[in-house]
Amino acid sequence: MGTIKDFEDLEIWKMARELVNLIYMDLKDCRDYGFKDQATRAGISIMNNISEGFCRNSNAEFRQFLNIAKGSAGEVKSMYYIAEDQQYVKQITSLDRRNKSQRLINSIAGFMKYLKSGNKT
Repeated sequence: MGTIKDFEDLEIWKMARELVNLIYMDLKDCRDYGFKDQATRAGISIMNNISEGFCRNSNAEFRQFLNIAKGSAGEVKSMYYIAEDQQYVKQITSLDRRNKSQRLINSIAGFMKYLKSGNKT
């Protein structure tokens, strides 16, 4: 992997951006404002922790922020079970978003492993 100069070039950041936009779209009409706020904050946390970690001075710090982002992706995945159970979204939508969240979790974990092996971004 070549040197990446901007966090916007990271595939995991692009995936997180797509997911957060889907969350906003899915919940735009949701009147459970506490739920909506929590779900959108979790999505935003994924994106922001990836970008903030990228801008840190070391791979160790970056991995720490990626770990937080991975946790937030797990939270989004869980929130979509609630969204489905409360009928805020259709089952097919919930399944798709949970799958996207899981792919993001796996991708972040893979990238963390890559960084831990001494590779540079």
